[in-house]
Amino acid sequence: MQKYLIKNTSIVNEGSIINGDLLIEDGRIAKIASQINATNDVKEINGEGRFLLPGAIDDQVHFREPGLTHKANIYTESRAAVAGGVTSFMEMSNTVPPVFSHDLLEQKYEIGAKSSLANYSFYMGTSNDNIEEVLRTNEKKDRVCGVKVFMGSSTGGLLVDNPLSLEKIFSESELLIATHCEDERIIKRNLEKMKASGRQLTAADHPLIRDEEACFESSFLAVQLAKKHDTRLHILHISTAKELQLFSNMLPLEDKRITAEVCVHHLHFTSNDYPKWGNLIKCNPAIKAPENREALWQALLDGRLDVIATDHAPHTWAEKQEDYLHAHAGLPLVQHSLPLMLRYVSEGRITIEQVADKMSHAVAKCFRIRERGYVREGYFADLVLVDPNQGEIVVKENILYKCGWSPLEGTIMPMGITHTFVNGHLAYEKGNFDNSRVGMRMTFDR
Repeated sequence: MQKYLIKNTSIVNEGSIINGDLLIEDGRIAKIASQINATNDVKEINGEGRFLLPGAIDDQVHFREPGLTHKANIYTESRAAVAGGVTSFMEMSNTVPPVFSHDLLEQKYEIGAKSSLANYSFYMGTSNDNIEEVLRTNEKKDRVCGVKVFMGSSTGGLLVDNPLSLEKIFSESELLIATHCEDERIIKRNLEKMKASGRQLTAADHPLIRDEEACFESSFLAVQLAKKHDTRLHILHISTAKELQLFSNMLPLEDKRITAEVCVHHLHFTSNDYPKWGNLIKCNPAIKAPENREALWQALLDGRLDVIATDHAPHTWAEKQEDYLHAHAGLPLVQHSLPLMLRYVSEGRITIEQVADKMSHAVAKCFRIRERGYVREGYFADLVLVDPNQGEIVVKENILYKCGWSPLEGTIMPMGITHTFVNGHLAYEKGNFDNSRVGMRMTFDR
């Protein structure tokens, strides 16, 4: 396997930036020092003027395989991820068929092992009727990232609304439980009220239908169950200021039993953007009023929100062009999440050290991922080289998602990803990919 020596770079890791060299050997970070001398069998990369970050780890993506591959597949979306500096992902269970059995779960791992350019893990899916199968996941808790529960709002049989089922999952699962929290009863009530107005609904109505109350009530229930059973709970895509009262920054992340994720689109867009983007930014939970975005930023920076992710959820252009009620919900984001956060670094809203923490270190801590998420000797060489002066504008020609569009088209990304290493393999370099190696199945300390 090719050895690499990254010279004279600014290494961003664990709250600090140090200047030095880094040697990659046998897929791992072999040495970090102020100066390392190259040997004949080492390929040298000039990192001067660039930042070297741990690869981002996205704990929530929808890569659509199997069953929905007209939208995306594991190869196309992992390729887009690697181009954007995401070296590992955790993929959700709402494919076709949904991942309700261990046979189906392992089939997804087989697809990943053949086609994913990034490291991968897959969630076990839950329904009201597969609880015993879900609990079998306890037997492989070091090889599965978690159990996904749709609490209160979903489609395709994934909704878990039976109180007895929820009690059993929360009381007996030994894995992290990741929840989508929106209350279906509140959503239906709001929708019927909107329909009764007689006017044609638009995307601007989405945050009024899937409102703050729907999110809070469901998240509150999840927190109550987790506290009752001392469950390891991770609530996905927090979108409201009201929900933030459920989370704390009083403990270090590694000691928390209840953690929370914020997604890049909830940090970037507000309800003021619906007139421009319409259904293209329709997603669940909805992008809401500006005061929610500001509260999310505050909670991210003070430690109440623990990790940044995407909820990458591609749909075809045609599926987004339908009328509001029928347009599919979800945004493709995994290629642009790290560049977007680096844009906010350029604007002074967050530091590059905090980006590395929230997109790499914290995810590794939260899920107890083995030997990833840091720039440390002996760890897997999942690394991203960033040029602060080599950005680009998001246009159709450089979008790599299979769906071919992005709600960030026209956005200037001031910093650019020049190199992405996955397990020491140079998977991406300045627009070029090396598909000769695939990523690895992530493992966990549980």
